[in-house]
Amino acid sequence: MSSENVHRLDLEGREIILVGTAHVSKKSVVEVKEVIEAEQPDTVCVELCQARYQSMIDTEKWKNTDIVKIVKEGKALLLLAKLALSSYQKKLARKFGINPGEEMMQGIRSAEEIGAELCLADRDIQVTMLRLWRKIGFWGKIKLFFNIMLGMFMNEDLTEEDLEKMKSQDMLTAALEELAQTFPQLKATVIDERDIYLAQKIKEAPGQKVVAILGAGHIPGIKEEINGNHDLQELSRVTPPSKTTKIIGWAIPILIITIIASTFSVDRATGIDQIISWILWNGSLGVLGALLAFAHPLAILTAFVVSPISSLSPLLAAGWFAGLTEAIVRKPNVSDFESLAEDVQTLKGFWTNKVTHVLLVVVFANLGSTIGTIIGGADVVSKFISTFFGS
Repeated sequence: MSSENVHRLDLEGREIILVGTAHVSKKSVVEVKEVIEAEQPDTVCVELCQARYQSMIDTEKWKNTDIVKIVKEGKALLLLAKLALSSYQKKLARKFGINPGEEMMQGIRSAEEIGAELCLADRDIQVTMLRLWRKIGFWGKIKLFFNIMLGMFMNEDLTEEDLEKMKSQDMLTAALEELAQTFPQLKATVIDERDIYLAQKIKEAPGQKVVAILGAGHIPGIKEEINGNHDLQELSRVTPPSKTTKIIGWAIPILIITIIASTFSVDRATGIDQIISWILWNGSLGVLGALLAFAHPLAILTAFVVSPISSLSPLLAAGWFAGLTEAIVRKPNVSDFESLAEDVQTLKGFWTNKVTHVLLVVVFANLGSTIGTIIGGADVVSKFISTFFGS
């Protein structure tokens, strides 16, 4: 069949058919069904990884989420960003009466109906997010999260015609370029690397005829990369934090402790002032972060007590302890997980659902403690300079 969204490639005598879709478009769902039924391919590739595939077919999965484990592993901000990203798409999907990713589900159903092999062609979502996380740093994570949150709660009056226009390569490219100006790492990791990964998986898919169901934004990159040979293992590797990062992480608290100890040995009163300053700046701003998240009083108290201590160790974070306290005192129940998809579509829901509330306490307490570390550290250094070099 002929359509501007269908791209036919010849790959060493094999026919590869790429179908570009908008992830919340009714027309895309219909087109996917029509293409697969008309082409009768040997394999249908869908832009899903195993984790996303499982979450789509197992709607009860959220009920088994261990929120305490997520906080302990330091993945609260990562999960919040994922929830915020998906919520905007869900909001659009609800507006147009379609489930997000329905075109992928249609691809799965149609493949089963015609007896075609199913290929989950996308890179694992956790790998993509972790590779991105490693590159953008703490402040980049915060900036990205708030950009996503702002975009999520802005009221954009989009029509279904606007969604169909989103399939245009020029519009998508322009949008990505605009995003890349703020977050160049975002496009490289979330789009470019996955283009390469998807291209290789589609190339390796069995059969003489392969239909691939893809977000339209990936089509240009896949067409460019599909004739090359790419290492999927390398694209799936998540590098551990660099030694330099670890050294800096330990060097800062050691420096603060050394400065306070040095000052204390020369001027006991100023040394005590430094300690008080460190405790108050870290503790009070950790508390402010927890207050902004409407944390439980015990979680707020935890943020104050832990912030000055956790700031002296890169292995600890005040938000983790505040979040764990919040999770214990206001433990999320089954209904919170059941309503999560609906709640994350509004600002009020984000703050009232116990699942996202715990994550927000973690993020805001950590943010407050980090700012407190910067200000408190600067004050400690200022007192040190005044003691040793002042007139």
